[in-house]
Amino acid sequence: MTPADTEFVSIMSPPGAAEEGARISSRSLPETLPVLGLSDIVIFPGAIAPLLVETGPSIQLIDEVVAGNRLMGAVLQKRADVADPAPEDLYGVGCVVRLAKMVKFPDNTVRVLVEGLWRIGLKEYTSTSPYLRARYALIHEQRDESIEVSAMLRTAQTQFQEIIKLSPALSEQIKVAAANIEDPAHFTDLIAANLNLSLEDRQMLLETASVKERLTKLLPMLNREHEVLTLSSKIQTDVASSIAKTQRDFFLREQLRAIQRELGESDPNSNEIKALREKIEKTPLSDEARKVATQELERLQQMQPAAAEYPVTRNYLDWILGLPWGQATADKIDLKAAERILNQQHYGLGRVKDRLLEFLAVIKRKQVIKGPILCLVGPPGVGKTSLGKSIADALGRKFARMALGGIRDEAEIRGHRRTYVGAMPGRIIQTLRRVESNNPVILLDELDKIGSDFRGDPAAALLEVLDPAQNHTFTDHYLDLPYDLSRVLFIATANWLDPIHAALRDRLEVIELPSYTESEKLQIAKRFLVPRQLEEHGLNRTELVLPDATLRCLIRDYTREAGVRQLERQIAALSRKAARKLISANNRSHSLKLAPAALKAELGQAPYVHETAEKIKEFGIATGLAWTPVGGEVLFIEVSRMPGKGSFLLTGSLGEVMKESAQTAFSYLRSQADSLGLDFKDAAKFDFHIHVPAGATPKDGPSAGVTIVAALASLLARRRVRSDTAMTGEISLRGRVLRIGGVKEKVLAAVRFGVKHVILPAANKPDWEEVPAEVRHKLKVHFVSRISEVVDIALEKK
Repeated sequence: MTPADTEFVSIMSPPGAAEEGARISSRSLPETLPVLGLSDIVIFPGAIAPLLVETGPSIQLIDEVVAGNRLMGAVLQKRADVADPAPEDLYGVGCVVRLAKMVKFPDNTVRVLVEGLWRIGLKEYTSTSPYLRARYALIHEQRDESIEVSAMLRTAQTQFQEIIKLSPALSEQIKVAAANIEDPAHFTDLIAANLNLSLEDRQMLLETASVKERLTKLLPMLNREHEVLTLSSKIQTDVASSIAKTQRDFFLREQLRAIQRELGESDPNSNEIKALREKIEKTPLSDEARKVATQELERLQQMQPAAAEYPVTRNYLDWILGLPWGQATADKIDLKAAERILNQQHYGLGRVKDRLLEFLAVIKRKQVIKGPILCLVGPPGVGKTSLGKSIADALGRKFARMALGGIRDEAEIRGHRRTYVGAMPGRIIQTLRRVESNNPVILLDELDKIGSDFRGDPAAALLEVLDPAQNHTFTDHYLDLPYDLSRVLFIATANWLDPIHAALRDRLEVIELPSYTESEKLQIAKRFLVPRQLEEHGLNRTELVLPDATLRCLIRDYTREAGVRQLERQIAALSRKAARKLISANNRSHSLKLAPAALKAELGQAPYVHETAEKIKEFGIATGLAWTPVGGEVLFIEVSRMPGKGSFLLTGSLGEVMKESAQTAFSYLRSQADSLGLDFKDAAKFDFHIHVPAGATPKDGPSAGVTIVAALASLLARRRVRSDTAMTGEISLRGRVLRIGGVKEKVLAAVRFGVKHVILPAANKPDWEEVPAEVRHKLKVHFVSRISEVVDIALEKK
């Protein structure tokens, strides 16, 4: 049995009608009543409800009730899907209803209107066929006239009035009835019949005979329904206002378009879409890029310009169409012209220039760049960056420099995904768009200065960029499209290789740029630095003259570097002073020729006076040669012995490798004390202390092993180390002297320091041949393969 209308609302009879019906008919009530099962409605006393009867037994029940006293029991089913419920399918409490009206329809269904009279409890069923019939007992209302019940009633009435205001589904009859009912029992039945409650909650309220308890259960339900209706009303208001604004904007835009059409003006948005479509057709995009650009354009066409996604999509299309998909610079490779350019812009560097010319020759023969990535490694100021620009000039290509120093975010290389606010492509794609060519020369400057943190490792992102086997499908996170980088000529620079990622280093062909000699610096200053600084300071060659002797004094006494950057700064300082003097002389014809002796007055006291080898007057001191990323250096190693317990102390900010070299030197000399004539008697009664000055400067590496051996041997043999001798080399515990690196830089430092003899490992003879002849002529080299040879050469005779 179901309600006759899905929009059903229970209508309560006038107050007192139920009691009147009970008073009139309770004396004549039969002992048993037919029972009608209800699938999804609970009828309360005083409620008037329409019902739809469809099954045969239920229709027969209605016919007999109409023919009789029109009374029957209406009880909720436990399961709504049972067509002919059995006694166990019904709840134990229901309502006696009076059948007020019946109408039969041609589809063999019956619609009835019933009125609830009073609550009943079913005692036992006397018949189940053709329909249910049961004995019952009336459930009398347990009324309470206390002040608490009155207060609860008023609260419920107030809440229900608020619910009526928020709920348009409640009819006017319900509003009138709620305003006029003062009996708590009837009011609770009215609320229970019309409030949006579950069938279980309604059945629970029907079974509750106590009016006070019924009010107690109803109040939370009223409060919950009020909150739900309040929130629903707010949501509907917000949605309605949003829809209204959207519709208003749409109508206004349509009116604007109509006005523009009447005036003969075109829609700016349609013009933009048309221009983008034409650009997509003209740009030589790849198939995948053309497909994506067309899809994005279709999306853009369907958007309103005020939409938040519109500028994002528009910017994305700009980046796709702004890239040089088919724009390339024609290579003009002339090896003679390239050699002339390299010689004009750089002095010396013969081997480096030869390698670059070979690289260009291969490009000219093959017409495709699929070879190694060149990496120029050398101290600061030797011309690594300018060499990259010279290669671009020799090829006739556009040049771009990417400074990688300090980059810690992988997105700097690959870009950010479009889902991020303010997302942009990475530096590679930005550079290509800026130079408007798909085959430029891109210099990756300071490759060894790349860092890494929680945002990723940029060096790992460069692996794909610099791998010729992969970079033809480089995918930027922002574009999310493969872009061909195989035609780009990448050249990297670094001061040293150790910090570079091992996998990235494997993709590079390293070309080392050595330090400049004094004569090379002189020629560079005369050919490049002085003319450039004169031009930058508005001077001509006659107004400031710097003789060779003055330039040599600048190189020796005012600079101490592998490159020429500091030398150019000193020349710039002299140019500024000359410009000031010319201005003070009222621009009269004046020529300033600076002699070496005049440098002190112009630049102050020389910070690096040309040194001669320091005279070693004590035992336990040796002169070593060290390599640094900025060139070679001379360092002293000092050893002392004092009474103690045989401990071994190392100071001078030494690294682990250098400490191990000291331990190795001490162990070897101790094991060979007799053959070398060293005094190790009572060694357990002394402490040995090895110190390397400039303690604030970190030092590491194995090449100081030979120098530590010489200093220890000097102390133990009581023989001074020769003052005019410097040395370098790694040692082993078996007494061998092993190969080291940075020979040229170390030898240049030795010449600068004024030594006459250098001790090198025998395995470094090929490196000695690479040292410029002018340097080799100033030194006498001693190649050693055993530590015993070092002791014989380095220590003075007894």
